[in-house]
Amino acid sequence: MLFGQSVFQSVLERLKAEDETAEDAEAPAAHRVSGLGTGLAFDVMEGVSAASQRVGQAYFDNLDLDAAAGVVEKPAPAPPPEPVMPDHLVRTTPQEVAAELAISAADTPLTLREKRRAFARANHPDGVELPFRDNATKRMMLANLLIDEALRRLSR
Repeated sequence: MLFGQSVFQSVLERLKAEDETAEDAEAPAAHRVSGLGTGLAFDVMEGVSAASQRVGQAYFDNLDLDAAAGVVEKPAPAPPPEPVMPDHLVRTTPQEVAAELAISAADTPLTLREKRRAFARANHPDGVELPFRDNATKRMMLANLLIDEALRRLSR
């Protein structure tokens, strides 16, 4: 340690001196990267990188090719089957929905909420195919109306 310097400053001076001697020793090796402890290894054949020779081949490796026949064509996917409307979505009159709900005088607010949830699980428009959403919406509106009326009667 030099007089008049802190320990930190003396450590910095020593590191600088070590770097200078290391740079002098490695000056002829221009292919080395400063700070990289080891040399880089490449897949090289006869001085040319193997990866650079197969640039276009990487594209064809991902295709379904048969070398003798050319490009193998994949069969066109079959169109999806037409959705079939469930039987319960056909019943859209208030009487049919009321019969399904089976609301009675013995129902409590708890049982009415259970009936609403069970009906919604089977009939909610988000759970049916797109062509049948109008019927599902109509059924849900009727069921909610009937259950709301029954809850109003119970609260009186």
